[in-house]
Amino acid sequence: MNSPNPNSLKYRFTKGLLKALARINKHQPRSSSSSSREIQRRYRRIKTAAYASMACAVGTRRAWSRELLWKIRNQARNGGVLRRIGRSTTSTHYPMKKRSQKKPVEAGLGRVDELRKVVPGGEGMDTWSLLEETAHYMKCLTTQVKVMRTIVAIYSTT
Repeated sequence: MNSPNPNSLKYRFTKGLLKALARINKHQPRSSSSSSREIQRRYRRIKTAAYASMACAVGTRRAWSRELLWKIRNQARNGGVLRRIGRSTTSTHYPMKKRSQKKPVEAGLGRVDELRKVVPGGEGMDTWSLLEETAHYMKCLTTQVKVMRTIVAIYSTT
């Protein structure tokens, strides 16, 4: 069996995530109560750990990882929990505009603006940089999902 490449993104992410999950598990209350509040708290801690591990694995080379690390550090300083990473802040309660009213160029720019809201740090980027960051962010999210699925598969069989 091949040994893992310690320089690979997948290896660095997995190592960081497993360390973070061990810390979370260490601080988990020993009681068997699984209140809704406790489950939500663990969910947020695991989600934050996954994003922080991915951003640390990538380092500061990418704008999205710098933005995630900045958000996580600020949330930790303020005593809060990171809640809105990778989500659009737009509300779905606004009525949708008819597509026929938009010109084709405007429709494309609207999609780029939506992409800016989804990719961390995308607000200040030009379109080309945004597309590069989006491709890399999607690659990292795919890696994150694969690793987390593998961890679940390992622990669900034991």
